[in-house]
Amino acid sequence: MTDAIVMAFGHVFAPYTLMVIGIASLLGIILGSIPGLTAVMGAALLVPFTFFMDPVPAIASLVAMSAMAIFAGDIPATLVRIPGTPASAAYADEAYKLTLKGQPGRALGMCMASSAIGGIFGTIALIVAAPALATVATSFSSPEYFWLGLLGLSCAAFLAAGSPLRGLIALLLGLFLSCIGIDVATGITRFAFGSTELMGGLDFIPVLVGLFAVPELVRMMTTRIDARPRIPPLTNIFRGLGRDLWTWRKPVMRGNIVGTLIGILPGAGADIAAWVSYAVSKKLSRTPEKFGTGHLEGLAEAGASNNSALGGAWIPTIVFGIPGDSITAIVIGVLILKGMEPGPAIFVKTPDLIYAVFIVFILANLIMVPLGWAVIRLSRHILTVPRGAVAAFILVTCIIGAYAINNALFDVGVMLAMGVLGWFMEENDIPVAPAILGLVLGKVVEFNFIQTMIKGQGDLTMLVSRPIAAVLAVVVVGIWAATAWNMTRNRQPAHA
Repeated sequence: MTDAIVMAFGHVFAPYTLMVIGIASLLGIILGSIPGLTAVMGAALLVPFTFFMDPVPAIASLVAMSAMAIFAGDIPATLVRIPGTPASAAYADEAYKLTLKGQPGRALGMCMASSAIGGIFGTIALIVAAPALATVATSFSSPEYFWLGLLGLSCAAFLAAGSPLRGLIALLLGLFLSCIGIDVATGITRFAFGSTELMGGLDFIPVLVGLFAVPELVRMMTTRIDARPRIPPLTNIFRGLGRDLWTWRKPVMRGNIVGTLIGILPGAGADIAAWVSYAVSKKLSRTPEKFGTGHLEGLAEAGASNNSALGGAWIPTIVFGIPGDSITAIVIGVLILKGMEPGPAIFVKTPDLIYAVFIVFILANLIMVPLGWAVIRLSRHILTVPRGAVAAFILVTCIIGAYAINNALFDVGVMLAMGVLGWFMEENDIPVAPAILGLVLGKVVEFNFIQTMIKGQGDLTMLVSRPIAAVLAVVVVGIWAATAWNMTRNRQPAHA
């Protein structure tokens, strides 16, 4: 173990890796600061560049970029009331009210500090929980992985979506996309419609870039802004920050815990963690009437929660290969590409690489403070970047990324088609994340179901014949039953 940790430090503090972390951090700050450009889009855009990197720099770029982007979304939310990322939407009004009071530096200082603290807390949870869960996961077989995959799909559809029905529609769409290609059990080609390119199934990256990036580009170019935002002057963000952190230390810690737990839920992610933590903070506050008037309490708790959720989302990703959020769904593809197959064996086969990931998480959250301070000072310029220039650059990057997978124009067509589909989904309030997780987990659920049926010669009781599998089955059925009950109960007053 000691040798692996020493090797991990060597991987991370190599000059090339540090350079990649610095560039990715800067990219994340810029993407998060420009409204409409999300951390998920940034991760999707980085994937083509990871093809040419070693495993540690490749994963480090995604970790650093996502951590910075989640925090940077607070900058436009605070200054001009436009959330840079969905994770900042929960407390955008609260932060902007502080700006109207002439305290933008105080709001941004709290956002920056609580985000860094939350990120480090989530990393500690990842370091502690992942190896422990990996030990348990070594006893998992196909029935457990089937129910675990189904649990991930259920959480994605019902827990992370505003409307369970719309989440289910998105999930079924993702499962359909995962079925395209040759059936792993029978060798029969499904839904290829005579196309040789579709026989191998849909590549994950073109679908991902299309669903997430292209709709944002369309929205960016079709939304009119009458005037450029007026950015108020910024005061010293460190003035009184220590006192504010000590005053709101309990909400920050509560946000750390809630964010990490929500991050572990497949499909939830930082934006759900921020909304839940802000609601919890208001409910448990001694002065709930101050919320919405420019109060630091909710800002501290939700800011810590959204970054701690990033570390929590990596726990099921590394141990079980189940994405905790949309970003880790991308990470799984990069891990596999770099020979780091997610699962309990990863701690035995490549322990130095996993420890390197842990170190990168801590490093990324530490450099968030000085880099965040610098970018806050430059935020006037970032927020006034011409939208057309940004959109053109991102569109070119999307096309190159889709083409680079197989050097085929067909994948560019897939990306554009998925972009149209993603725009249609978002215009009708259908979440995109469940579709992505359905695409990722569909093959996992199908493969392990077929493998279990082969072992049991078609006996369905094999799915619940082992204790852990039975417990997971009860949890999955409970989620479906509770969701159905809530939907039925909510409809009753309308018919009364």
